[in-house]
Amino acid sequence: MRVYVEGIGLHGPGLRGWRDSVPVLAGVQPYQPARTVIPPSELLPPAERRRAGIPIRLALAAGAEALAAAGRDATTLPTVFTSSESDGQILHEICDTLTKPGREVSPTRFMNSVHNAASGYWSIATRSREASTSLCCYDAGFAAGLLECAVQVLAEGRPAALVAYDAPYPEPLHAARPIEGEFGLALVLSADAARAMFALELELGGAAETRLPDAGLEKLRLNNPAARSLPLLAAMARGSANEPVLAYTPAASLMAKVSPC
Repeated sequence: MRVYVEGIGLHGPGLRGWRDSVPVLAGVQPYQPARTVIPPSELLPPAERRRAGIPIRLALAAGAEALAAAGRDATTLPTVFTSSESDGQILHEICDTLTKPGREVSPTRFMNSVHNAASGYWSIATRSREASTSLCCYDAGFAAGLLECAVQVLAEGRPAALVAYDAPYPEPLHAARPIEGEFGLALVLSADAARAMFALELELGGAAETRLPDAGLEKLRLNNPAARSLPLLAAMARGSANEPVLAYTPAASLMAKVSPC
């Protein structure tokens, strides 16, 4: 499968936007771990912004950056959202509430606990009526989302946006499913090379997943499911032909051939 990347959005620990992160991902500047800074979303009114949890704000920020870079209108793009656990903080709060007398779960918390909450906020905020898919595939969520988005682009012959995001659970859930840092990225994919930044060829294979030479970035890759995208992002940041491999299923990996346009 051959698709084209028109825009990229990125927010993670020590990675503040795609443009500022390129020198770090390319190995030109050293990676400095730092707390994730999520820019305030102009897509949401203040009241909704306060109700939205970190994963939703992370997804919206990454998606908005990618669409701005691509020069695309959100109302015209189908979307694929992928996350390992959606909003772990909300799930923790609901579980905690259910252990107490009354068991009065907030309707807002319940609404934000569902796996497609970020997709719903995106559709409402952008006034998009396009189709949206929400996926979960444990640590391989990004690879599954990338494959799904690419298939949609080629099958429908129109651009689509992929948004991947993950944030930590609080304890005691963190002990069972340890995720570190908040990480969100977005790609606008198209079948048309006219306005592309990169060409991307995808195929399933059996090669071992690509590891990162920088110890800090490799630790981030291993500790956050959405950050499993880092080998692909690093390949695009280097701006030369690369072939990163992403872990997918136990029997197959997703091989990506990246070339600049």
